[in-house]
Amino acid sequence: MIDIHCHMLPGIDDGAKTLSQALDMARLAVASGITDTVVTPHFHAGRYENTRESVQAATRQFQACLQEHDVPLRLHSAGEVRIGAELMGMVAADQVPFLGSLDGYRLVLLEMPHSHSPVGADKLVKWCLQRMIRPVIPHPERNKDVMRDIEAITPLVELGCLLQVTAGAVAGDFGAMAGKRAGQLLERGWVSFLASDAHNTHRRIPNLEPGRAAAAGIIGEEASWQLVRDNPRKMLYAPMREVSS
Repeated sequence: MIDIHCHMLPGIDDGAKTLSQALDMARLAVASGITDTVVTPHFHAGRYENTRESVQAATRQFQACLQEHDVPLRLHSAGEVRIGAELMGMVAADQVPFLGSLDGYRLVLLEMPHSHSPVGADKLVKWCLQRMIRPVIPHPERNKDVMRDIEAITPLVELGCLLQVTAGAVAGDFGAMAGKRAGQLLERGWVSFLASDAHNTHRRIPNLEPGRAAAAGIIGEEASWQLVRDNPRKMLYAPMREVSS
């Protein structure tokens, strides 16, 4: 399995705090059947001032550490970008930590606030799509607006955004309403990826299998594997195309 959303790099956001904890997270990932992890630290102006180059360097360093400790996990560098006007500057400066590429579009993990869907999100999404950048919206099932009304996410889906649901939410780890919304999004065929959004080694661990198995009960075995294996693989290994600002 391939986990496309994980806060495993140590000491750079609200994920792993130490190298030891990061190594433990990597071992948990491997033990749960994950072969590849896309490390996605937060890019959030004023809070987590990461850059594409700093994250790539941290990824290389941690990959070397995994090899030294015989942890057979392949890392891929990306980021979870907070929605905002800053993204336009990042595109212009070629600083977007893209997840990968799919169907000719570069994919960016574009995080909404948990509390609401911000006004103007549709305009930013359209701006991105005009530049062949397709947003992947992480954990929509945990957004308060979507929890109140699933149709809150419909406009972004209709524009062309992809959705990444948290595997733990499908398995029931984030409460009844998040689980209900995750199931409904799966039933509608709107989910392209399941990911762990792991942050630590206790409550938010890198484990996809319980969520995949729960998803299989909703959409079938074959479709569940597409969300944790086939779609992530296509995204990671498709050729990138140049993006104009």
